[in-house]
Amino acid sequence: MRTFDEILDFAAQHHGSRLAVLEAASNGYLKDDLKTVSDSQYLSEMSQAVFSAGFNWTVIRNKWPGFMEAFKGFEPHAVAFFSDEDMDRLLSNTAIVRNGQKIKATIENARFMVGVIKEHGSFGAFLEKWPEDDQAGLLAYLHKNGSRLGGATAQYFLRFAGYDAWITSRDVCAALVREGVLDKPAATSKSAKAKVDQAFTILHEESGQPRSVISRILALSVG
Repeated sequence: MRTFDEILDFAAQHHGSRLAVLEAASNGYLKDDLKTVSDSQYLSEMSQAVFSAGFNWTVIRNKWPGFMEAFKGFEPHAVAFFSDEDMDRLLSNTAIVRNGQKIKATIENARFMVGVIKEHGSFGAFLEKWPEDDQAGLLAYLHKNGSRLGGATAQYFLRFAGYDAWITSRDVCAALVREGVLDKPAATSKSAKAKVDQAFTILHEESGQPRSVISRILALSVG
């Protein structure tokens, strides 16, 4: 694998300069202290990622005020106690995307989140405690315990919620194949994600850059 500086130079060949690449790779979502994010905001971001999967992100974002009202501001303890009557109410609400499976997943994720909050004090405290060099383990935990949080959905949730997350997009995976980290342009297996974690840890320790920024630089290095 190339060093961080070599990959940055590679990206600069496509985008004009190192400074241009770093500016393009900046992450405005990144939070210094994940505990400052409310539990309702985490559930909102998680639900937005779930509803956006396989759908137009812009449409979902434009409808989000309707989602916020329909789901009681995404306060986890409130949503966790939604009844069959609430489910019927949501399925008839034209202000949201009326996908029954994703509505059910939101309620299930609220219940999952309530359990995490009970154990750790807040969902942000849980994320803060998770080792930064084990995003693969965090993704596996979310997939096992949450609902519809597999694949890229959990990665996008973590990124938009402020966690310093890498995303195994097509371009990132192509760059990691080029660097000899992955054998194929996908990271779906447990072993592949572990290799991604290891590569990002090396590049992070070399550069001091957030993993989310390194993720974007890798994508930009493809073209």
